[in-house]
Amino acid sequence: MTKIELEKKLREEDVRVDSYSLNGGLPNEAYCLNRTESGWEVYYSERGNKTGLKVFDNESDACGYLFQLLAG
Repeated sequence: MTKIELEKKLREEDVRVDSYSLNGGLPNEAYCLNRTESGWEVYYSERGNKTGLKVFDNESDACGYLFQLLAG
């Protein structure tokens, strides 16, 4: 799954758009997907901190994991 496909699936599942960011950053109380030099990060952002950080080798695994967190 790509980031674009993930965004479409999240909308189909009516997941609140303020509960996630597919462009990284540190929004308050949101799950995030972020592309870095070392891979794809998925984490929870709260009060300017990353918690529960997981790093994936590929976009598909990261997107699948984030989808499970948000829609599962």
